[in-house]
Amino acid sequence: MAGISWSKLGLFAGGVLFGTAGVKLLSSKDAKKCYTNATAAVLRAKESVMETVTTVRENCDDILADARTEKHDRTRHRERQISIHIKRARSSYALPRAHFL
Repeated sequence: MAGISWSKLGLFAGGVLFGTAGVKLLSSKDAKKCYTNATAAVLRAKESVMETVTTVRENCDDILADARTEKHDRTRHRERQISIHIKRARSSYALPRAHFL
């Protein structure tokens, strides 16, 4: 075995042993229980986040509706102001009516 390095062979054997032990450890009942608990925690967190997203979305919808109402009210107010200004301008430039007795 002139071409084989004993250190590389030792590393390979160690890797095989570590991999085998790792597979057994990862497939044990305790590990599965840990994975189950971790997955359940992630699902609970997801549910909480989705509830928060729903609340934020509802608040955004309310804000948008209020903004549209405010815009509509301001537009109507501005149109009334312009109408009043136009009526005043017309009345100030109108020729005086002759009063006949």
